[in-house]
Amino acid sequence: MTRLLLLATVAALAACSNPEKTARYTIDLPAATKHLPDRLGMAELREVSLPQYASGQEISWQGADGALHSTPKTIWADDPSRAVTLALARQISALSGARVIAEPWPLADGPQRRIEVRVEQFMAQSDGVVRLSGSYYVTPAMAEGRDIVRRFELSVPLAGEGPAAIAAAQSQAVAQLAEQIARLD
Repeated sequence: MTRLLLLATVAALAACSNPEKTARYTIDLPAATKHLPDRLGMAELREVSLPQYASGQEISWQGADGALHSTPKTIWADDPSRAVTLALARQISALSGARVIAEPWPLADGPQRRIEVRVEQFMAQSDGVVRLSGSYYVTPAMAEGRDIVRRFELSVPLAGEGPAAIAAAQSQAVAQLAEQIARLD
């Protein structure tokens, strides 16, 4: 009887985790079309700090009741903190010509600056807008300079419904943040 119960439990779990019914989405930034001055030089980007609901594998959204919802059927294709960090580094570099590399620093010559991004809010809200807010910090590493502290409050309207629209809007928000950091706004 115990063996039959174990087999039934395993079969039920396998049915719930059918990979063919799970959709994976990426943070996919548009190609950089602007060319900004290099204000960062060689900079190390620390792993982006995301709130717990945004750092999990499931894509979350705010319902009309104000609660955050998610489903295991729609997940991020990569760890969200890692994906956002790599996308930011790539986009800042593409926009400005700076050499921004995600930590750990792999080059023999150390970075001139370190960038740290702390996200307070990163969600698709019930009003149809993705909000991305928090602070970023640019500090001198091996060179002299001053500390820079900036807040960001970005919003991108959802172009449609569902996880694909959320992923696209979140990608746009990350692209806007990359531009703001590249400008040191």
